[in-house]
Amino acid sequence: MINANGHRLAYHHSPGTGPTIVFLPGYASDMSGSKAVALEAWAQSTGRAFLRFDYAGCGESEGAFADQTLAGWRDDVLLLIDRLIEGPVILVGSSMGGWIMLLVAQARPDRVAALVGIAAAPDFTDWGFTEAQKMTLLNEGRLEQPSDYSPEPTVTTRAFWSSGEANRLMHGPIDLSIPTRLIHGQRDPDVPWERSVTLAGLLRSDDVQTLLVKDGDHRLSRSQDIALILRTLEDLVPTP
Repeated sequence: MINANGHRLAYHHSPGTGPTIVFLPGYASDMSGSKAVALEAWAQSTGRAFLRFDYAGCGESEGAFADQTLAGWRDDVLLLIDRLIEGPVILVGSSMGGWIMLLVAQARPDRVAALVGIAAAPDFTDWGFTEAQKMTLLNEGRLEQPSDYSPEPTVTTRAFWSSGEANRLMHGPIDLSIPTRLIHGQRDPDVPWERSVTLAGLLRSDDVQTLLVKDGDHRLSRSQDIALILRTLEDLVPTP
């Protein structure tokens, strides 16, 4: 699949019944993470349709990471949904993927049947950086920070940060009326669990549940965390 910038997007699409479950990775993550692979295995074993993929500049997809923006990654998701999938989708967004799932749902309200956020991080370009870091981004165009998940530093560019600021959602009610489940660890050092509680209150839908895992971290990739995510999906997806 070639995106608007001419980059080939890597993906794994498993056929099946019911709404297609689409996994949206977090920032600087990819489709080979333990949650994406575990959800795919579950979907295949139960006959459910599933899609995992890499945004441009990530994992196996083409493009330079430093050239990407939030809006560009949103458009990658829209392209894959429009070209690969017929019928409804359920979006499972991890961290930044939880922001992108909301933007995709706004752009395709007739296609998205439900949302599952895992440590969802909408608007993190606002609350996730100090004023000094924002000034570095504006003045120098690039910010490097140590990563707890990789030996390489996490790079943020001014283009990505500006794209995030232009697509902030949590400044008022969010006009989405679809079933939503928000799972968040209360020991998440990266995204405060209160963000999910606030998001739940802003969503128009009444069918919203916030599931807090008291000893859960940001990744929520332990076996018990993945089991919770799968139970949540089973409640949302009809049995084939």
